[in-house]
Amino acid sequence: MPWRYWKYCINASARTAMTIDWNNFTPWSSLAGGVLIGLSALLLLHANGRIAGISGILGGLLRAEPGDKHWRLAFLLGLLGAPLLWRMLAELPPLIIKADWPILIAAGLLVGISTRYGAGCTSGHGVCGISRLSPRSLIATLTFMASGFATVYLVRHLLGVTL
Repeated sequence: MPWRYWKYCINASARTAMTIDWNNFTPWSSLAGGVLIGLSALLLLHANGRIAGISGILGGLLRAEPGDKHWRLAFLLGLLGAPLLWRMLAELPPLIIKADWPILIAAGLLVGISTRYGAGCTSGHGVCGISRLSPRSLIATLTFMASGFATVYLVRHLLGVTL
């Protein structure tokens, strides 16, 4: 009985094997981005005593008191400017977005609503919360990951949509 089960698993995994798109595989850019995210979170915490949760920074900018706007604006401008600078310095594969604007807007709204209900976004919980050993952030990050896995499985395998 166990052999038949493993034989099924091996055959199933062979049919759905993961492949790497070597033209769009950018490990050095990804590593540089991860290092910059970690350094910016560390710098913001040590220099300003603030957590680098992007949804909280953006939300705080919209309702911030006058003295609290400058650091938030500087952080968000750096967040937007860094990829533009990297794009000028490195040759990157072309970005192709196949979704229509209504889908992108709906996805953005769902993410915004979810960050309010989840008391933070992936950067706040995943990068800053886990590094502070926050149990709430660990649970939130595991929930983000499980939801992502379930969504990919649903879209690719049950709905048959491929990108």
